Amino acid sequence: MGDDAGTAASRGDLGQGASASGVGLRRRRRRRRLGIAGIVVVALAGGAVGVGWAVYAKLNGNITADEAAAAELARYEKERPTSLVRGAQNVLLIGSDSRAGDGNARYGRDSGTERSDTTILLHLAAGRDSVTAVSLPRDLMVNVPGCHRPDGSLTEPAFQQFNYAFAAGGSACSIRTVEKLTGIRIDHHVVVDFEGFKEMVDALDGVEVCLRKPVDDKDAKLKLPAGRVTLDGEQALGYVRVRKSLGDGSDTDRMDRQQRFLGALVKKVQSNDVLLNPVKLYPVLDAATSSLTTDPDLANLRGLYDLVRGLRGIPTERVQFLTVPRESYAGDANRDQLVQPAAEKLFARLRTDEPVTVTASRRDPTGGTANSGDPGDAGSPAPTFSGNTADEDICE
Repeated sequence: MGDDAGTAASRGDLGQGASASGVGLRRRRRRRRLGIAGIVVVALAGGAVGVGWAVYAKLNGNITADEAAAAELARYEKERPTSLVRGAQNVLLIGSDSRAGDGNARYGRDSGTERSDTTILLHLAAGRDSVTAVSLPRDLMVNVPGCHRPDGSLTEPAFQQFNYAFAAGGSACSIRTVEKLTGIRIDHHVVVDFEGFKEMVDALDGVEVCLRKPVDDKDAKLKLPAGRVTLDGEQALGYVRVRKSLGDGSDTDRMDRQQRFLGALVKKVQSNDVLLNPVKLYPVLDAATSSLTTDPDLANLRGLYDLVRGLRGIPTERVQFLTVPRESYAGDANRDQLVQPAAEKLFARLRTDEPVTVTASRRDPTGGTANSGDPGDAGSPAPTFSGNTADEDICE
């Protein structure tokens, strides 16, 4: 994925599909609970429609196992944090800006390295009653450990912006950096590149968002009207990556847009029109699995199913998105640093699988997000963080 994120999928009018008996409303609520983890969970639907062995084998073979990362993490196992709550899972979702591979060269020159354009820490509660997605700014200043490069050489530990870790040592280096920053054990990871992101959106016949004003950005080749609009894959990539023409141009606003787009993606995937239609479902499954590089345990449909099988009953209002509490870095206003103790309060709740509560982000008149970094009342035993849920509609 990329630079900006926003989202606003339509929930439909309150009376749409409802009846005097309330049957329509109950059906709509059930639909909202299907496929709740979006593209990560879409593998569930393969079993739901009874795909044949050939189709299963094709989809299963699409996923790339990140064996190199597994070996690197095993090398440093003794220094990694331990899981504190049985059943809770933490997944690092990485959007790669690689220009290598089919279709990616158009987004810039391939320098031989790639950076994490978007990184989200996804926490799945042990009881599978909530999902919390925490965006980590790529410009966040962090301590990056020494990591092995693909050629086997070792980098020096460095205080750098976060996306340096992925460029220096790939997904394993990003995982070790996040673990040192948060004290949270990363159980799994998923990497998606530009082309894979586009293909998933196109396979869904587009994703609806809401724009508060028209967009005309020549650099991003993005021209969109105000209001509700359905984005195809190319438009969606521009939408989540662009900075200058949407919001206030900050990385914080970009992440807010990414989170809202993911909320819209969840709603589109969960719709019966996709999940119960094999003709529409197979291209989504094919695009989703083809775009993934994961840890070996997730590199098959069974692994994905085992991870997310309990998520189907989670209502969209319990799928939460927020950005780690951050502020401008004291040494460079173009970089970020954590806001403390707010960030540690968030990390502690994720480590111990305590509930995380979010409230709607305060938005400025241009559609940007005012991020104070304060988790509500500092004296509260259950702090509230600025964020949104997959159930929200930013057109309202």
